[in-house]
Amino acid sequence: MSERRVVITGIGVVSPVGNNLVSFWDSLKAGRSGIGRIGAFDTEKFDCKIAGEVRGYDATPYYKTPKDVRRTDRYTQLAVGAAKMSLDDSGLDLESIDRDRAGVMIGSGVGGLATMETQVSQMITKGPDRTSPFMIPMMISNMASGFISMEHGLRGPNMAIVTACATANHCMGEAWRIIKFGDADIILAGGSEACIVPVGVAGFAAMRALSLRNDEPERASRPFDKDRNGFVMGEGAGVIILEEYEHAKKRGAKIYCELAGYGLTADAYHMSAPNPEGEGAARCMRMAMKHAKVNPEDVDYINAHGTSTPIGDACETKAVKRAFGESARQVAVSSTKSMTGHLLGAAGAIEMAACVMAMRDSLLPPTINLENADPECDLDYVPNTAREKKVKVAISNSFGFGGHNSSVVIKAI
Repeated sequence: MSERRVVITGIGVVSPVGNNLVSFWDSLKAGRSGIGRIGAFDTEKFDCKIAGEVRGYDATPYYKTPKDVRRTDRYTQLAVGAAKMSLDDSGLDLESIDRDRAGVMIGSGVGGLATMETQVSQMITKGPDRTSPFMIPMMISNMASGFISMEHGLRGPNMAIVTACATANHCMGEAWRIIKFGDADIILAGGSEACIVPVGVAGFAAMRALSLRNDEPERASRPFDKDRNGFVMGEGAGVIILEEYEHAKKRGAKIYCELAGYGLTADAYHMSAPNPEGEGAARCMRMAMKHAKVNPEDVDYINAHGTSTPIGDACETKAVKRAFGESARQVAVSSTKSMTGHLLGAAGAIEMAACVMAMRDSLLPPTINLENADPECDLDYVPNTAREKKVKVAISNSFGFGGHNSSVVIKAI
C-alpha cells in the first residue's frame, strides 16, 4: 500500500437532531435529544412507541427531477440529500475533476424496508400483478450508492457494503483503502437508513432489543447507565467526502482532518450478541491504531458504539480496556446515540461527523441520560454536558449483528 494520505473535505448529515451539519452539531453540543413518539405510523398495537425520526426533511431540492424522488425509497432520499450537502461543503467543482476517479460507497444495513413492507402488502391484498416495477430497484441496499453516482456522474469505484450497524464505518474504511491503493482520488462514503416502519420496529422489539421507556422518550437512550434497557431506533444519513491529500491541496480545499486508520474484525461468536469479553472489538481498535501509527496514549476521544443495551455497553467498555490498557482511564469516551438513537447502517457516518466536529471545535459531545453509573461501565463517558478538550486523535467505533467490528481513526492535520 502506498503512502497516499486520505483527508476529509466534506460532510453531509440528515439526522433526528438536525437536517444539516450545523443543526446536527449544535444539537449534540447542547445535549439535545431527537427521540420522541413515533409519528410515521400508528403505534397503538406496538410495545415500542418511540424512535429518533428525521422530521421536516424534503428530498425534492436534492434531486434533478421530482419523479426520481417517487422512484426511490426513503433511505435513498436521505442519502441523496446528505451526499449533495457533502459536495456543497467540500467546494468540489465536479466539472473540473476526473469523474472516472471519483466514486461512491454508501451502504445501508437494511435498505428499502418501507418499500418491501408496502409492496408485500400490495401483493398479498391485490395480487402479484399489482406489484410495482420499481419495487426491486427501490428496495435493494446498493441503490443509494448507485443512484448518487448517476446523479453526479461519478464513474469511479462504487460499492455498498452491508454489515448491519458497522456498515458506514466499513464503507469509509474501504474507501480509504481504495484511495490509498491509487484507484480513486475522491469517494463519497457513508451510510443511510430508514427502518422506522411497522415491520422494522416489530422485528427489533421481538428481539427484546429496544427500550420501552415510552413515557420518557428523551431519556430512553442512556448508554452506560445502569438503568438502560435497550436501544432506540433512529433514521438518517451521513456522507463523508474522502479525498487524496495532494488532490485536495491542489484545488485549495478546506481540509477537516486526515482519515488515518481503519480496523475490521469478526467476533465469530453469536448472531446478535457481542463477544462478552470484547475481544474482537479490542483487536479492531488495535488494528485501526496500528494503521494510523498512533499509540493508545495518543488517542484523545472515542465515539463509542454505545447503543444503550445492557450487554453491548459493558462489552465495549471491556474492549476499550483491552485495547488501551492503562490509557483506558485517560481517554474520553461518549455515545452520541444517547441523543440521536441508533441509526443502524448510517450510525458510523454521522458519528464520524461528530468526531470531526469535536476535533474542529475542541469540544466533546456528551453522553446524555448518564445519571446512575453502571459499575461495569467505569470509564470517562463525558456525562450529560459537553466538555472542552483539544482533540488531535479520535476513534469512532461501530459494531454490528453478525459479529462485525469496525473502527476508524482520524488525526488532526
